[in-house]
Amino acid sequence: MPPSLRLLLLVSTFLTLAGCGEEQQAVAASDDAVSPEIKLFRSSMDGAPSTIDPVQASNVYANAVVLNAYDTLYRFKYLARPYEVTPNLANGMPEISADGLVYRIRIKQGVHFIDDPAFEGGIGREVVAEDFVYSIKRQFDTKQRPRGAWLWQGRIVGLDAWKDAGSNYDEPVEGLRALDRHTIEFRLVKPYPQLVYTLAQGYAAIVPREAVETYGREFGSRPVGSGPFKVISYDSARIVYEKNLKFRQEPVDIWAEGYDPDTQAHTGVEAIHERSPPFIDRLEINFISENAARWNSFTKGNEIQYLSVPNEQYDNILASKDPIVAKPEISEKYHMRHSVESGFVFTSFNMDFPTIGYNDDPEQERRNKALRCAIIKAFDWARRNESFYFGLGRVFPGIITPAVPEFDADLSEDSITLDIDGAKKLLADNGWNEDNIPEIVYGTTAGVIQRMFFEQFRGFMKKIDYPSDKVVLKQYATFGDFVKDTSNSRLPIIGKGWTLDYPDAENTLQLFYGPNGSPGSNDANYKNPEYDRLYEQSAVMLPSPERTEIYRRMNQMVIDDCVVISGLSRTRIYLWHKDVIAMPDREIVSGFFLRFVDLVDGKNS
Repeated sequence: MPPSLRLLLLVSTFLTLAGCGEEQQAVAASDDAVSPEIKLFRSSMDGAPSTIDPVQASNVYANAVVLNAYDTLYRFKYLARPYEVTPNLANGMPEISADGLVYRIRIKQGVHFIDDPAFEGGIGREVVAEDFVYSIKRQFDTKQRPRGAWLWQGRIVGLDAWKDAGSNYDEPVEGLRALDRHTIEFRLVKPYPQLVYTLAQGYAAIVPREAVETYGREFGSRPVGSGPFKVISYDSARIVYEKNLKFRQEPVDIWAEGYDPDTQAHTGVEAIHERSPPFIDRLEINFISENAARWNSFTKGNEIQYLSVPNEQYDNILASKDPIVAKPEISEKYHMRHSVESGFVFTSFNMDFPTIGYNDDPEQERRNKALRCAIIKAFDWARRNESFYFGLGRVFPGIITPAVPEFDADLSEDSITLDIDGAKKLLADNGWNEDNIPEIVYGTTAGVIQRMFFEQFRGFMKKIDYPSDKVVLKQYATFGDFVKDTSNSRLPIIGKGWTLDYPDAENTLQLFYGPNGSPGSNDANYKNPEYDRLYEQSAVMLPSPERTEIYRRMNQMVIDDCVVISGLSRTRIYLWHKDVIAMPDREIVSGFFLRFVDLVDGKNS
């Protein structure tokens, strides 16, 4: 999440992504004609990326596929919980100056891009420090339609000025340099304790200039990287990789990766100790947005081998919700693990809309705030949790999630408490009635679940006498179309999910930082000078009680300004076949876990 990065990890509170029909999405094992001697692992995701260009890897789906085709300087340890960052292409952790303003990072020598016609003679050349410099510059080139500049905007000396001067790649940036072929130097405007975290995101993946210039817009569908796998096909249904035979040989130390035998022995990951990934010959990630289709493919036994269990299947697989225990027949056939997600689902009000947000008329702006607060009071989180998350979600106030150390378990829960009478009173006291109350355009992609989210939301609003004909459904053919409208500030409310890019509350607080407004990560286009000042103050601080106190003050501002309906962290349940050696994770580790997957019998079954 990045953004982690950030990441924007957009998984709508109201939607799962739309895609092909159920018949089209089922995985046809007979289509593959894969030799039984080939190690094939079929994974799945509940949505599809619209591009696999790192510069636009703005959701969990794009991030996961990017991380398997490209290298990043850092990654998150495979097995460590809480999550820990570790070198990937970097040859160690950064050398950091005493004032925290200069970082030097050395990269591994002898690492090569995959062979591709973009290179001279079709042979992939060595990855060098200048490739990383070029890749970050792309995030500040508007012609690339970047989505990740927010990670480094205002942070690196000269980079914003380079953008303003026209983004000439042949012009140097003072704060982002290749000192030699294998050494990168950052010079920061101010300390940025989260910098290393950002370098583990898909946005920071390293691409070769030759390929970007050769393929132009097509680069988003034909990646050229140095990661553990190379892409051999990609469309709206799935992405298929083969092992990158040129990938560096680095034996796994499972203990250094954070292995805990008490909780992870059942995964079988001890079998990969002191072996070099990737362990499979072919990787398929199937994009199956329809939950029933994804579940059916998984349970057939010869199609997808891993999935994040759809919420509606929880009743069928669990013998107990508290504690979470699988039914015997599930335990016999599959491995299972569960965890509360590192991110959350929430709904932002778009403050750009004068009918519900900021307004040149102070009196109207005051009334708009009362309207937002009334909508928040009418939102029934308990019902939402039971209806769509099997009652296993963790509901909490504000935007600091339970997964980070800055979470305040004692924070008042008024903002997540259903209060129909209080909502009606707010509307009446501020002159809102069925004639003058504004229309709410509710955007979502097409699908049964998406429609159910909408109808429930409209039902919540009806209880406070919000006219049903003023809660309007706007459907999008694709998730990309939905993102386009949110990026261009065209919807008054935006439901989304955010998966943390790194274990620091700064990653969610930045979602409401003024300069990150559309098309950046601040879809709410919230502009509070005091919030921005505190964000900038805390952004240069190392973890401390003082920083935690500032974070919590910012969290309370968002609550008090009624900018967001929040929030809920979902409980994820993962199932995978017994012949798969893995500890899957779609959270902060994201797609990094796939390089470590192996099969028990060593072959495709």
